[in-house]
Formats: sequence, structure tokens, C-alpha cells
Amino acid sequence: MEHVLNNKSITKSGRSGSIKNLSQAEIDKEYIIKDITANDADLKNFLFTLGCYEGEKVTVISRLAENYVISVKDARYSIDQELAEAIII
Repeated sequence: MEHVLNNKSITKSGRSGSIKNLSQAEIDKEYIIKDITANDADLKNFLFTLGCYEGEKVTVISRLAENYVISVKDARYSIDQELAEAIII
């Protein structure tokens, strides 16, 4: 049974369409936001006010340590690691 579970996890992580968040994005590549995953309603509302919601285009302009400069709707914002991880692309 352990062997079966190990194979299942390898298959899941080896998929080409695996879930990734904005902190794993390439610089200067445009992505479509698929979901916002945050347990905190205030965090979701904040991202929504920036224009980060499902179906919107987002680009990581630069990354320095745990800070990300992103472009959403012709505007640039600086977000931290926690916010970047909440944005699923």
C-alpha cells in the first residue's frame, strides 16, 4: 500500500498542469489568475481591490527577497510573499 501512495504522489506532482502560485511565476511572463486562496477574508478583499481576481491577467515585474512587484490592470503594486502565495495561476 505504501508503494501505491508513493506512486500517486509522484504522478500528482509530476503533472504538467500542477497548481502554482504567483511566488513561483517567471519574471515578465503574463499569467491568468485561476483562484485566490486565503483563509483571511480581509486578505481576499485587499487583493480584490488591487484587481486580483479570477480571470484577470497578472505579471511579475520583479522579485527582491520576499517582495514582488506585479502588474495588474495597467497598474503596478508591491506585494509580500504571503499575498503572492495566495494568488493561484
